[in-house]
Amino acid sequence: MHSSICIPTLSKLNLNHNPFLGEYCLSSRPPLPLTLRRRASLTTRALLSPTKHAVLKDFQERRALKVILTHFPFLLSLFSVFFSLFFYIISGLQNFNRDNVASVVTAAEKGGATHVDIACDPDLVKLAINLTSLPVCVSSVDPAAFQAAVEAGALMVEIGNYDSFYEMGLVFSPEQILNLAKETKSILPSVTLSVTVPHTLGLPDQVKLAEMLEQEGVDIIQTEGGKCSNPSKSGVLGLIEKATPTLAAAYSISRAVKIPVMCSSGLSTVTAPMAITAGAAGVGVGSAVNKLNDVVAMIAEVRSIANSLEASAGRHNTSEARALRL
Repeated sequence: MHSSICIPTLSKLNLNHNPFLGEYCLSSRPPLPLTLRRRASLTTRALLSPTKHAVLKDFQERRALKVILTHFPFLLSLFSVFFSLFFYIISGLQNFNRDNVASVVTAAEKGGATHVDIACDPDLVKLAINLTSLPVCVSSVDPAAFQAAVEAGALMVEIGNYDSFYEMGLVFSPEQILNLAKETKSILPSVTLSVTVPHTLGLPDQVKLAEMLEQEGVDIIQTEGGKCSNPSKSGVLGLIEKATPTLAAAYSISRAVKIPVMCSSGLSTVTAPMAITAGAAGVGVGSAVNKLNDVVAMIAEVRSIANSLEASAGRHNTSEARALRL
């Protein structure tokens, strides 16, 4: 089967109509009082359940391409909870340039991506769904923040994007990640949940954590590792070196779990197809797009990666056909 990526038509979009949500968009609902949060969760579950298949479809077909908007925390609130020998790290307000968000979302839409990942902010979600028909994913390490973003129109939530914490010398334990996943599932049981497995864990521990997350009902496991890799070579060799940690994680985890694995962090046009070959169901790209200052260049980069995935899928299908003939 030949893999292809369709680009939805921008002219048919408006804020209160999202193809994944039907005629009624959650962003049109007024904020609900805190006392009605449980009821809101039930309402959200009823509305979003039919969309889960659509959100996961590209992962099931092993052709997902998620463009990740690099997250830059503006105000970081840290709460230490000395219980069971672990502490939660909660991300507070985040400062984003709306023009940059719009540029990256537009690049994802026009470049052939299948998903877009932005900060967990309801206003940014509304901006994004007004620009694209792609499923919008929001990332945070604060499960309580997801509700408002989902009500604004986000169709997927992710516990991840730990880079800003690593820069502060802070890491997440498997127990912390598991508890964050459990809390998120209790708040939004029917919304697609992706969880990033920290690269700070050894590969055996990453695999073990992924297996436990699968048991908790997580839908997608995401890998990382680009930040910990310091290539010694330039050019193609450097690109492969850069992607080695996340490729190794994708290979190992994909053979241990049945749910889709998204390979992310440090990927490029050269290494994105390698991720699929390694066992990933999709790839996530961030800095490769975010570092560009021109939306046309961003679109070209996303398109280049999408084309590399499509070409790789075509070669893979041809090889399978030859093997069958033999």
